[in-house]
Amino acid sequence: MTILPPHRLDLAGHRRRNGVVPWVAYHGEDGRDRLIEAVAAADLRGRGGAGFPTARKLRAAREPRSIVVANGCEGDPLSHKDAALLTLSPHLVLDGLQLAAHATGATETILCVHQGSPVRSSVRAALAERDDRVPVRVEEIPRRYVASEESALVHHLTSGDARPLGKSPRPDERGVRGRPTLVDNVDTLAQLALVILQGPQHYRAARADLVTVTGAVRRPGVVEVAPGVSLSAVLAAAGGEAEPVRAVLVGGYGGTWTSDFRSGVTGISAVYALPARACGLEYTAKVLAFLAAESARQCGPCMFGLPAIAADFAELLRGGPATDRLARRLPLLSGRGACAHPDGAARLASSALRVFEADVVAHTAGGRCRILESVA
Repeated sequence: MTILPPHRLDLAGHRRRNGVVPWVAYHGEDGRDRLIEAVAAADLRGRGGAGFPTARKLRAAREPRSIVVANGCEGDPLSHKDAALLTLSPHLVLDGLQLAAHATGATETILCVHQGSPVRSSVRAALAERDDRVPVRVEEIPRRYVASEESALVHHLTSGDARPLGKSPRPDERGVRGRPTLVDNVDTLAQLALVILQGPQHYRAARADLVTVTGAVRRPGVVEVAPGVSLSAVLAAAGGEAEPVRAVLVGGYGGTWTSDFRSGVTGISAVYALPARACGLEYTAKVLAFLAAESARQCGPCMFGLPAIAADFAELLRGGPATDRLARRLPLLSGRGACAHPDGAARLASSALRVFEADVVAHTAGGRCRILESVA
């Protein structure tokens, strides 16, 4: 069975398709243990990009005063799977949210979406149909790239400031309003619901991952693929190449360029297929400029490092001598920010210099790469 239905499901349609959560099997403290054990047996991992074991997060946040936050903001412009879930199958996400609340003992749940997001009407209509044990509050988050980062969500829900807090303390130690908090991507929560609705063994055998595919493919959008499949298989699920593809950006704007289509999807479940007629350095320069503009501007790597490497890439496109500066600067960004934002930018830039090495040489020599010369 596919995760995404062909059209939006109301509560009755959701239950016909996916079933009803067997709450009686998970009653009481022993039931919470069994629920978390089922999630562990399914080997469910976070679908927001980090891939952290979900059962471990549930155990860490298991406190009487805990809060569960469903992250449906999807800040990366190349990812649309969370919006597809909340639009087409909101009850699957809400079932998962209630199960996470039960597993942790939470008395409050919050579903976060971006301000003005088109999924709001679907979510609110779904909530109006339900009579859940733990109330769900919908919170709109500023439409900024870093605002959906885990600690930024906690910060916003506590103080109204949607900037990352740093790597410690973790939200399960001190989260929203100082209470232990579980933050899970809505895709993770939908998968959690499927674990319980299908059983962990069946889930592992039939599991599918949602991946957003854009760029030079025949049917861009959200596809469902088996875990661990190659990039070739992901592109095939989106109808195959609409024109020759030169390289693929895997993992969204903070991801990695590759020309090895035998490799798989890592990080955020988003794949962009770069057409052979396009310049990968030019695309990367535009993304780096976006990432620099979208930083929280509260730590050195974001305030100074990201604008510097964005300027270096712009200079590289013009034929300037930027490669030596990039070689010095890029290693200084990773691991030094308040969040992983500068790490992603450094990863993207480094992979572009490697995958598009011939174009780097051409730009440096004459200010134009072979792509621009061929279409001029």
